[in-house]
Amino acid sequence: MTTGPSAGALTVALDVSAVPSQPVGAGRYIVELAGALARREDCALTLLARRDDGARWAVTAPGARVVAVAPVRRVTRLLYEQARLASVVRGLDAPVVKVHHGPHYTMPRRSKIPCVVTVHDLTFFDHPEWHEPSKVLWFRAAMRYSVAHAQVIICVSEMTAGRLRDVLSPQCPVVVVPHGLDHRRFVAEEASPGADETVLKRLALRRPYVLHLGTLEPRKGIADLVAAFDRFAGDNPGLELVLAGGAGWKAGPVMQSLAGARSRDRIRRLGYVDDDDVPALLRRARAVVYPSLEEGFGLPALEALACAAPLVTTSGTPMAEVAGDSALLVPPGEPLALAQAIETSISDQDLVGRERRRAQGVAIAARYTWQACAELHMAAYHLAAGS
Repeated sequence: MTTGPSAGALTVALDVSAVPSQPVGAGRYIVELAGALARREDCALTLLARRDDGARWAVTAPGARVVAVAPVRRVTRLLYEQARLASVVRGLDAPVVKVHHGPHYTMPRRSKIPCVVTVHDLTFFDHPEWHEPSKVLWFRAAMRYSVAHAQVIICVSEMTAGRLRDVLSPQCPVVVVPHGLDHRRFVAEEASPGADETVLKRLALRRPYVLHLGTLEPRKGIADLVAAFDRFAGDNPGLELVLAGGAGWKAGPVMQSLAGARSRDRIRRLGYVDDDDVPALLRRARAVVYPSLEEGFGLPALEALACAAPLVTTSGTPMAEVAGDSALLVPPGEPLALAQAIETSISDQDLVGRERRRAQGVAIAARYTWQACAELHMAAYHLAAGS
């Protein structure tokens, strides 16, 4: 229920201009955070949106003030943020903004308003080959500026915070704030008998499947998953590998691995899947597999756990940090170990272990809420404002 801010509410500006029309990853974080903050009485929220995107945010965060001023094109928008956004925020009339939050690595230059910046991962430094060269140059410079000038840095996991300290040595407070979870959607039981089956029929999924949900790009380890599937597909003739998500940057090697797979006739690409269909896909999967090489937080893993899906993911990543013993963990970049873990996960010989992990995963997922995430953000905002 939206009650509106109280008289003493902290006034916060949140930059939502980078969120695409079909949000994933960091975009989903920003959408959920905006909605959770808008429902709080202690936060008077202003959303800084693109000029063509104000209507969406009025629906996403009822009660928030939406200022649709950012340019539509990405390059122009980034330049606008650096050169103009600080003066725009400072010039807003009542309620006057006391804290600005850049939720995607960056903040305005020469801001006279205290700034909080979210850092999702350090891959622009650790793995520049995973990004467009122009983005690497831009975000490396922007992150260095943010670390030097923000009042507070928010990291989405302990691993990201540790890597940030190693690479950029921030002098301001670094606060770890895990993502939340929409517990209205991501639940272990379907909404009504047959509801999940209806979704699967619409998506033409008629056979048991192993699922990967996310953008197809090098960091996700899709080539390793395809190689692993080839290893055990022959022993599981009724099983499909389902890849749900659009193609990302440098998807060429991923597509080559798909084209060269021995079992390519049993690998299904669904493309971008509607948000409302995702829980059914997770619940009905024989196993959900995220062989990611690196992540910032690992929200997809948390969503799978909440839906009681058997989870296989990579050790030494934030996904493992979230899942712990509720998932089968394998070293990144090792298709043979990945194949063995998936086979164990779907085997009836491990039925007791699988059910134990599923129950443990549901319990872990229950600890994460967007309300708790918003509460920790508010603490970070007050720290930045000195209040």
